[in-house]
Amino acid sequence: MESFSEFNISKQLYNAVTDLGFERPTPIQEQSFSVLMSGADVVGIAQTGTGKTLAYMLPVLQNLPFSKEIHPRVLVLVPTRELVLQVVEEIEKFSKYMTVRTIGVYGGTNINRQKEAVAKGADIIVATPGRLYDLVVSRALQLKSVKKMIIDEVDVMLDLGFRFQLTNILELLPKKRQNIMFSATMTEEVNTFIHDFFITPTTVSVAVSGTPLENISQSAYKVPNFYTKVNLLIHLLQKEQEFLKVLVFVPNKKSADLVFEILDDIFGNEIAVIHSNKTQNYRIRSIENFNAQKTRVLVTTDVMSRGLDLDAITHVINFDVPAFPENYMHRIGRTGRAAQEGTAILFYSEKEMESKERIERLMGQQIEEVPFPAEVEISKKLSAEEQPQIVETNNPNARDEDAGEAFHEKKEKNKKENLGGSYKRIIKQKYKKPKTRGDKNYNKRKRGK
Repeated sequence: MESFSEFNISKQLYNAVTDLGFERPTPIQEQSFSVLMSGADVVGIAQTGTGKTLAYMLPVLQNLPFSKEIHPRVLVLVPTRELVLQVVEEIEKFSKYMTVRTIGVYGGTNINRQKEAVAKGADIIVATPGRLYDLVVSRALQLKSVKKMIIDEVDVMLDLGFRFQLTNILELLPKKRQNIMFSATMTEEVNTFIHDFFITPTTVSVAVSGTPLENISQSAYKVPNFYTKVNLLIHLLQKEQEFLKVLVFVPNKKSADLVFEILDDIFGNEIAVIHSNKTQNYRIRSIENFNAQKTRVLVTTDVMSRGLDLDAITHVINFDVPAFPENYMHRIGRTGRAAQEGTAILFYSEKEMESKERIERLMGQQIEEVPFPAEVEISKKLSAEEQPQIVETNNPNARDEDAGEAFHEKKEKNKKENLGGSYKRIIKQKYKKPKTRGDKNYNKRKRGK
């Protein structure tokens, strides 16, 4: 499709989209528009940065008539506070020439202020699951008028452990509604969630093509363990003129804190970290400082980086190899944007070799191997996950996975079959199962006489 003018949208929506400088719809916007307009349940699979918010909001806004109703008609669920703010801002831009009331609600702030805001009425509520559920339970917000329910970044939500809250919210919504779900990756957990709550949804997939952007150079270092990876990371980050704005991906919150603490001792204010355990103000400040280049390096996890507005990143360093190869593509897609040159570096250990090969199969090309720098110290220290498991052979409570059947014979008295006691057996023998009018054999005999 060449232009948004080919979409069946109102003049107000078209003008708002044009004001934003959007000329041609992205693949996810083009492929999902007519399906969403039909009112069917939709599952969209697309990378971050492909225009997912406009993809689901364009048809939703087109089908949203003016109303003075207090209760919301559209519910958008996102995993983090930052995304609530971001999605609300985008919806306000899209509905610039429309009368649409949009409110964002999220944890970490005064709930009474949010109760006051929703009491005034809203057409669209953008929320994190936890705070939305609190507002509904306290009866400050009613969901009885919701016609369209959108879950954005559902893979991140499930990673953050929001399945329980999502389940509770879905049970409170009206049965007759349109379900729309967007995810960057399709995992087993996401697939199970879809089957549990969606009715024969239409899947629109423009997931990773498998071919990285031409302007991203990729390389990989084979590194034996966690602390050697830290040493290599420090070595690379010391090249300040080259590594100007760096995003470091780590596997989890614990690793993020550990890597940050080590780097903070060396680089000080040049380092920031964000993950879901950090306070809202800390996370927003870290992102703002990184975008303003007050800090040079941002350490983050996959779930926190998704959907955040981070530009002009010179390097993406993968401290680990992600379990799903698509996540590697999301990570490296953070650099090399807007026709700029970008660099992606991967650290992998022997145990991560198979995951690296899966990424290469997805891309259809090898990641260039770079010799490990001779000046970087190879650490003998192991992380908690890398340390060998100690099996306590003399501990009676320790389970031996290789143990077989019990080594002793049962005593003779324990070999007897429990037949239910002599009284029961005698009565059963004396009074057999009674014949009834429904007994086929009994009826046959009766007819034969």
